[in-house]
Amino acid sequence: MDTIDETNKRPQLWSKNFILISIATFLIFCSFQILMPLLPKYAVSLGADTKALGLVNGIFAISAIALRPFIGRELDKRGRKKIYLVGLIIFLLAVFGYIWVSSLILLLVLRLIHGAGWSTASTAAVTMVADIIPSSRRGEGMGYYGLCSILAMAIAPALGLFLLARYSFLPIFILSLIACLLAIFAGQAIMLPPYPASNNKKTDKIALFDKRAIRVSLTLLFVTITYGVIVTFLPLYAEERGIANIGIFFTIYAAALLISRPLSGKYYDKKGPNMLILFGSLLLFIATFMLSLANDMPHFLLSGVLYGLGFGAVQPTIFALAMLGIEPERRGAVNAMVMSAFDMGMGLGAIFLGYIANYIGYANMYLLSSFAPLLGLIIFFLDDNSKVIKKI
Repeated sequence: MDTIDETNKRPQLWSKNFILISIATFLIFCSFQILMPLLPKYAVSLGADTKALGLVNGIFAISAIALRPFIGRELDKRGRKKIYLVGLIIFLLAVFGYIWVSSLILLLVLRLIHGAGWSTASTAAVTMVADIIPSSRRGEGMGYYGLCSILAMAIAPALGLFLLARYSFLPIFILSLIACLLAIFAGQAIMLPPYPASNNKKTDKIALFDKRAIRVSLTLLFVTITYGVIVTFLPLYAEERGIANIGIFFTIYAAALLISRPLSGKYYDKKGPNMLILFGSLLLFIATFMLSLANDMPHFLLSGVLYGLGFGAVQPTIFALAMLGIEPERRGAVNAMVMSAFDMGMGLGAIFLGYIANYIGYANMYLLSSFAPLLGLIIFFLDDNSKVIKKI
């Protein structure tokens, strides 16, 4: 039963568990995001070319995609917290391994392990959040919860690039390890009720997928193709354009997300998802298209603002909509599907478009990828029977 906030008679959102999972998420995203713009450069130092650079993030996504459906099923069968902590520990071991890697092959192996830890921890975290947030405040709660990852995006990538310009990769890996350790401590402090064990044989054969999440998953997949090419190739593209430190792009992008996500969450709870998906997808198209034409810092930063506003509208809306009408014992599977779509979009952006960039250049790659959110938009509104709330 939802706890009631006596001051306004609404179900309480900011419970102890919600605060703890938010802190843990902020820390693990800091650990993750501080490495994102640096690992392609790390791969270059190990001898990677443009095709191999796509694999650095792409193989991470492949690992996550392969595991998420099984993780979702185990979450629905065995509960959330233990699986969450196991994921964080695997994540920690992978980051520790980066310190000692000496070849591109070893780096790719560690990316597979890293992806396994990330997919386990992130799927479990979002499923716990879906359990903790009152259903009547799900859009608002998902919006606030998303701020944890946004704050990490605002701080960690720029910090990582700043440290790399002055020191080496080692201090950055150490900071990533510390953030992950702190996330484990915060996660351990979360106190969830015992997960009900089932003796029903039908529940022992829980389906890996849920068809109710197909449409929102496909929409998110096409949206995150653009995200994949931005986080993988933007630092290299900016250098090609004569911009030495593009870290501020990620800060500006995160600042726009900070504005967009809470407002989008509250709008969703009152009006539904339609307009958020429509205008958010259009902003993502415009922002990525602008990147293909950008030649100076102001144009890059304007693109970052528009991309942040668009992504902040679409992503939390998709996650909240995916949970609409989903039973607690199916939330793991549905979250796994939606997050697999996120990973797959990133992987396609990093591997496929990265391969194409080897022949057509980064600018044309961004031009091509800009149309992906429009395909997602078409899919979202294509089926009148999809889970679209009929409000605007």
